[in-house]
Amino acid sequence: MLNPLAIIPARGGSKGVPRKNLQLVGGKPLIAWTILAAQQSALVQDYWVSTDDAEIAAVARDWGAAVFGRPAAIAGDRSPMIEVIAHALETAESVKGRPYATVLLLQPTAPLRLAEDIDGALSALEKSAADSVISVYRVEDAHPARMYRLENELLVPLHPEPPGSLRQDLPAVYHRNGAIYAATRRLIVEGRRLWGGRICPFIMPKERSINIDDPQDLFIADCLLSRGNQ
Repeated sequence: MLNPLAIIPARGGSKGVPRKNLQLVGGKPLIAWTILAAQQSALVQDYWVSTDDAEIAAVARDWGAAVFGRPAAIAGDRSPMIEVIAHALETAESVKGRPYATVLLLQPTAPLRLAEDIDGALSALEKSAADSVISVYRVEDAHPARMYRLENELLVPLHPEPPGSLRQDLPAVYHRNGAIYAATRRLIVEGRRLWGGRICPFIMPKERSINIDDPQDLFIADCLLSRGNQ
């Protein structure tokens, strides 16, 4: 199967961290880390940045990525990602003159993802005959059994925790880290979904699973990458 198209979505109007994709992290623009990971992948040949922002487009090209413009209609902060992916896939196939079998979503907000993670997720998709693969990491202390919701201003367990249970006794659960989504072309085009059907996990270590949503995440990623954790 393989024959993947990697899509790197980079909107200009990020809100949690203004101009997030261009912020310097470990001495490089945030988006550069994802472009480099795609370049270093042994299985990805075609990777494109989808953006509505001229400055992001220029920086992406400086780092060696192909770029196409994203229409304003799908560049809002509430625009469904599947529409961005479908547009990118259609555009890339038109340019290349051939279909792709697999679509990868590589969000710039996961700068510690490695090329080996990308290749591992693609291999998992092929070997498992799944419809999609999602990268995850195992949750330790922040386990659902230790989470609560508020009901009439009182804490109510989200999931019952066995009395006296230790962390290591809790069943393993996994959290999406936003680093890699891989799906068959059929799921994207016919199902209009990025994941679904038979979903295979690609388990990444927690230390490579940071997903930048706010300034604190950006600070942590900068510290890690500045110390050579890549």
